This record gives sequence, C-alpha cells and structure tokens, in this order.
Amino acid sequence: MNTPNKLTLIRTLMVPIFIIFMYLDFEGSRFIATAIFAIASFTDFLDGYLARRDNLVTNFGKFADPLADKILVCSAMIMLVSYNEIPAWAVIIIIAREFTITGFRIIAASENITIAASPLGKFKTVTQLISNILLLTGIETLRPAGIGIFYLSVLFTAISGIDYLIKNKKVLDLENI
Repeated sequence: MNTPNKLTLIRTLMVPIFIIFMYLDFEGSRFIATAIFAIASFTDFLDGYLARRDNLVTNFGKFADPLADKILVCSAMIMLVSYNEIPAWAVIIIIAREFTITGFRIIAASENITIAASPLGKFKTVTQLISNILLLTGIETLRPAGIGIFYLSVLFTAISGIDYLIKNKKVLDLENI
C-alpha cells in the first residue's frame, strides 16, 4: 500500500479517536479532539499532494480519499450539532449534497467517466474544515468566525453540488428515465 493510501486509512482511523475525545469530559479533551481533527484534515491535503507528485493515484485512493473526507467532516459536524453549536438543518444540507454527489460519481464511474473535484468543491471543503476547527475548540471568541465560515461552507456546498450536476448532466442520461 502506498503512502497516500496509508494516510487516507490513518485519517479514517482517527475519526473514532476524535469522537472519543469529544465525548470525554476533562479539561483539554476538546482541544485534543480539535488537534486530532486538524491533523486528520491535514492528511487530506498531504495524501492528495503526494499521490499527484509521485504519480501514485490509485482506484482505491480515488474511492477511499473522498469517503474518508466525508466521514471526518460529517462526524465533526454531527458532534457540533450535538453540542448545539451549529443547526441540524444546515448539516442535513451538507450531508444530502455529499450523498448526492457521491452517488453521481458512482454512476459516472460505471460509465468510465471520472469527475474531478472542482475549485468550488475544494473551496467548500476548505471552508468546512476551517469552520469545524474553529468551532470544535469551543473557544467563545472564535465562535463568530467559525459560524460565519460555516454558513459560507453551507452556501458553497449547495453551489458546488448544483455546479457538479449541471456540468455533468450527461451522466444522468435524463432522456432515458
């Protein structure tokens, strides 16, 4: 297994550890959880960079990397909903978009069509990660920035989802429904 794929697996394995620290109730446990989330988030950048730089892109990586990202981000947002820090309706929009685009990519892959991540999708991911990090800390002075960036991420989640569907509508073969 190559290094980028190992990093993807490590990111996935960090999620339950992150969740445990979010649930633990000792001074500093939330900061540890935030650090775990931030490190896991960095592995998302690092595995993609290494895979492209060293020409180590694999089918496993194409599948597992976005899945690991979604598991990480959605876990953090669900934890934040449980802490009443962000609204559930907004997280539902984000999760619905992720399911929709993942399904869309599966259909495309079955037709041997690869749908690359768009700049809007990458911006969506970055804003989600930054808002999660700011909000996970539980530091009250970071909350306004975290909430503002979170709502920006919701907006870009919707826009990037619509953009994916419009730009790749041929994949759906709407004429043969």
